[in-house]
Amino acid sequence: MRESPPIESPGRVEQRGTRIVFLVAGIGMSAWAPLVPFAKARAGLDDATLGLLLLCFGAGSMITMPLAGVWSARAGCRTVIVAASALIIATLPVLAIASTVAVLVPALLAFGAALGAIDVAMNIQAIVVERASGRAMMSGFHGLFSLGGIVGAAGVTAALAAGLSPLASTLCVVVVLLLAVVLAAPGLLSYGRARDGPAFAWPRGAVLLIGALCFIAFLAEGAILDWSAVLLTSSHAVGASIAGLGYASFSAAMTAGRLTGDRVVERFGATPTVVAGSVAGALGLALAALAPAWPVALAGFALVGLGCANVVPVLFTAAGRQHDMPDSVAMPAIMTLGYAGLLTGPAVMGFIAHVTSLATAFVALSAGLLAIAVAGRRLQR
Repeated sequence: MRESPPIESPGRVEQRGTRIVFLVAGIGMSAWAPLVPFAKARAGLDDATLGLLLLCFGAGSMITMPLAGVWSARAGCRTVIVAASALIIATLPVLAIASTVAVLVPALLAFGAALGAIDVAMNIQAIVVERASGRAMMSGFHGLFSLGGIVGAAGVTAALAAGLSPLASTLCVVVVLLLAVVLAAPGLLSYGRARDGPAFAWPRGAVLLIGALCFIAFLAEGAILDWSAVLLTSSHAVGASIAGLGYASFSAAMTAGRLTGDRVVERFGATPTVVAGSVAGALGLALAALAPAWPVALAGFALVGLGCANVVPVLFTAAGRQHDMPDSVAMPAIMTLGYAGLLTGPAVMGFIAHVTSLATAFVALSAGLLAIAVAGRRLQR
């Protein structure tokens, strides 16, 4: 397998390429969100069928994540990132015009597979680039992913509002992604890891701990994505037309926190950042669930976004510093556990809410973030 040559040290070109790729992944993923109602209407789907169909997206990602680590180690991050970007670019127009389940299923599987592959490869590259720089960079990279998410969703929404068809709106995104990948390509690494190891392995040691913490962090993010609007309408009497402000507050705060997170980590350290951020996130969840007024609940969601902003980036950096497993095996394992939390979070919240109440489910989730604060202290060991 190909190893990183000791004479090659990533510099500014590689840093710029990494930043662009995180932006590309964020734009590509979020461009699909505004297209969902159109796909539902064209295919004549009910809510239950749509929910099952959307599982194809997660299934595609989960399948390719372990494979992407192996592929990155053998062929290099550049090969995986360019190939995955090409698949994203190819499938987005199909998703914009698909009108049957028979077309949507393979398209969503391919789209999810591409995003899963680029997610792993760009984080492996980010670990190598950050390590070579000698300073914290991971939060900034993930901040650009979050920014790309806002740009992609807002851009497609604006194009649709201006009267463009879903296909035309998507083709605008395709042009942007093509240009971005061309700009990023010179800075993408021709290798994918720095040391030997098995192609596949069960997570162990520090990797298992980091993966478990990522599971909780991603679970919280998935829960807020799917349940924040429901909480605002059911517990705070907020109108459905503005209930999306809950996730918007969370997302905006998380983006701001990540774009400034590298300075926070450098000043206070990785472990204090994880501990304080998790505690702040737990308080924010409790505030959102128990607040007497909806503006206070919005502040709670913003506090969750700000607190959790740098938890996952710091955990990914810790994955690059551990010695129990090689990067190309550790990162797919950690990200697979994280995505499992993202996918199961809404279901877990729904079960707890059914047995008790949605507010109780959010309070229970805050206990999970407190568990990150407790276990996160071990990262410095």
